[in-house]
Amino acid sequence: MALHIVVDENVPLAREAFEPFGDVELRPGRAIDATAVERADVLVVRSVTRVGEALLARSPVRFVGTATIGTDHVDLPWLERRGIFFAAAPGCNARSVAEYVVAALLELELDLSREWRGAVLGVVGVGNVGSRVAALAHVLGLEVLSCDPPRAEREPHFRSSPLDEVVARADVVTMHVPRARGGPHPTHHLLDAGTLGRLRDGAVVINTSRGGVVDDEALRRACASGRLHAVLDVWESEPEPTPELIDVVRLATPHVAGYSLDGKLAGTRMIAEALARFLAREGRVDADVRVPSVVGMPIQGPPISGPPIALASTGRAAVREAVRAVYAIRDDDARFREALAGTAPGGERGRAFDRLRRDYPVRRELAGHRLVGPALERPERELLSALGFAMV
Repeated sequence: MALHIVVDENVPLAREAFEPFGDVELRPGRAIDATAVERADVLVVRSVTRVGEALLARSPVRFVGTATIGTDHVDLPWLERRGIFFAAAPGCNARSVAEYVVAALLELELDLSREWRGAVLGVVGVGNVGSRVAALAHVLGLEVLSCDPPRAEREPHFRSSPLDEVVARADVVTMHVPRARGGPHPTHHLLDAGTLGRLRDGAVVINTSRGGVVDDEALRRACASGRLHAVLDVWESEPEPTPELIDVVRLATPHVAGYSLDGKLAGTRMIAEALARFLAREGRVDADVRVPSVVGMPIQGPPISGPPIALASTGRAAVREAVRAVYAIRDDDARFREALAGTAPGGERGRAFDRLRRDYPVRRELAGHRLVGPALERPERELLSALGFAMV
């Protein structure tokens, strides 16, 4: 009997990747409930679906995959107790999120009339995403403070700055941690009213990790007063962020920092390959099976073969122009504000939020795009190359 596979409709190329293994049923992530999985053998989700006993207790699911870096939406201990195989996609969209942060920083240079060369960036959470953010921040000329106590415990040579030091020194704090309410390193409201209050006046908070890592109400008050600035891609009340908070942040987007085509395809492939390994172990497919629709997927997207991007600027403006040509973060901000303007809570606002994610336009990563334009100084050429651009 063919496997019944339930997949979040926002997983790209889901049918091509998973139909070699069985019948694929696509559903909106928030509509994947206990009824949806009552006949499912395999479940593939993204971050909006809570996976645990309430969802799976009466289902025959034996494999759960999340096509995301984070796993805090999955009750891993419960899956382990039930003997349900689990797979995630660590690192799949790390570069996408890091490039979102770069795009935001470059736009804020204009908004705030400051350049980040020599400024201090505090990276809280230095895993797959945070490490890439730190590397690209160095390229932009920022000094980086890394804060990741769990990593420091695992890796004796990794230096984790205390959060208090990061808060005291940083011009920008960017969050890249899972949301955890308990355990040895809780992150719920890691940036609360007290911590936000210790940031220097004019500092910027960027959150692309999980809603609730930052106390949104405390952040709203700090931004409304003009003391802090913020870039938010995730929201504590998601999918219904409050208009009062949207109104006072510098850039607002609907949980799409990791939504590059390249990153999403990488997540699809990683879960499809994990499913193939699981089924081989279970004797459902040959151990050396090669599924063409999985192995042949353009995981980094099709080669970038369009015309070169023609730059009209020089200096720092050329860097901003090049990044905008590939990813215009202000367009995401404008669509978000327009779509949610005038929406009411209780469903309408949440549906608008989810439509933005479902219908998100194709976005590529910077790597491979070719640039031509005025003669750039060596520092700008090196910076653009370090960001991944090819110089013609």
